[in-house]
Amino acid sequence: MKTVLIIDDDADCRRVLGAILNQYGWQVFHAGNGDEGIELARQHRPRVVLCDLLMPRVNGFKVCQELRADATLRQTGIVVTSGRNFEADRRAAMEAGADDFLPKPVETNQLVSALARFETNDPPPAPEKPQEIPTRISGTPRLKFWGVRGSTPAPGPGTVEYGGNTSCIEIRAKGELIVLDAGTGLRLLGRQLAGEFKDQPLSLTILLTHTHWDHIQGLPFFQPIYQPQNRIRILGYEGARHGLSSVLSSQMENPFFPVALRELPANVQIEELKELKFSIGRVRVETCFANHPGICVGYRLFTGESSIAYFPDNEPHFIANGVDPKAAAEYVQGQERRMISFLRGVDILIMDAQYDRDEYQKHIGWGHACLDDVVALAIKAEVKKLFLFHHDPDHDDAKITAMTAYSRKLVKEQNGKLQVEAAREGLVIDLVGAAQVVR
Repeated sequence: MKTVLIIDDDADCRRVLGAILNQYGWQVFHAGNGDEGIELARQHRPRVVLCDLLMPRVNGFKVCQELRADATLRQTGIVVTSGRNFEADRRAAMEAGADDFLPKPVETNQLVSALARFETNDPPPAPEKPQEIPTRISGTPRLKFWGVRGSTPAPGPGTVEYGGNTSCIEIRAKGELIVLDAGTGLRLLGRQLAGEFKDQPLSLTILLTHTHWDHIQGLPFFQPIYQPQNRIRILGYEGARHGLSSVLSSQMENPFFPVALRELPANVQIEELKELKFSIGRVRVETCFANHPGICVGYRLFTGESSIAYFPDNEPHFIANGVDPKAAAEYVQGQERRMISFLRGVDILIMDAQYDRDEYQKHIGWGHACLDDVVALAIKAEVKKLFLFHHDPDHDDAKITAMTAYSRKLVKEQNGKLQVEAAREGLVIDLVGAAQVVR
């Protein structure tokens, strides 16, 4: 016997749907609210539950969740109906456990067709994503800044020169397209890539330093993840409490975002890194843990033409209160030597320089750097070019320009050769030779 339970607070709707299904051989049970529907489903174990989405007290999402949590109802099909035909509602219903979604008023053909699939126990085959050969990245090796701000986006008239988007850098080298962090600058990069490559299959790798929001919030708005021909690898280290995949998925779950990560058309692979040295194609990558809350790293990439180090969030180690000063000083010196060794001779260093000296005194222990310390570190490590990065959201263009001038003054006072510049959106760096700036 084909049995269906209709759960809907609209009596007229229940009557019409029930009459239609009776004509097609279905035995129909009725419930006027979610609580009653859940109880009748457990009592009669129907083949299908036809449930309205918007009901008082217990809505359709909750009904789906309750039925899916009941082991005796795992073979029961669930079809959600709703007078609102939003794609976000459809996806949310599927996430809650529904098998299908029908907008109201429900047409007879759609209703009969939707329930016909449950007359057998064979699940419909899952669609396969097309496999295509990715387009090879060509052209002059380069680096481009798409987001340079820290903590939170800072749009407005005061940030036009340097930009207000959060961390995102594009690197093209050795046929690879590598993206450092997925802040809000990733949206602009995605628009550019979509226009450049159009329908050509694209392969790229996103390296995450950590999963604080300003480093991942651009991912849901990255156009290439909505194109089925693309292959996107997201690499990073496991967080302190949740795995990388869980963290990235959670920001795209309902009710925070209408499209779930697992539903993206592109082939998206999330991989947790275990080693501190690995390769992306012919680009060699080394990793160093940064001094920042949670699991946070910096990267050094060797492209053949030059080397690039990226530490968007890092605070030089400091002596905490209550710690033996001598032991603490030895530890801090050891950590500084470790960082200097990692950065030694790098062509381009992109580093957190969020605070000036006075500001830093109020932010010690926050995980971000003082400008003076960053310049001193770069000089000791014999860095060729330093880009000040992770600009404070409260710093306007004039402040960043002043910090840059102050940095150059520090270098001059020490007779250093270090070149200093503030990172700005749209800035392109030629990675061949002396790392020239292309404006």
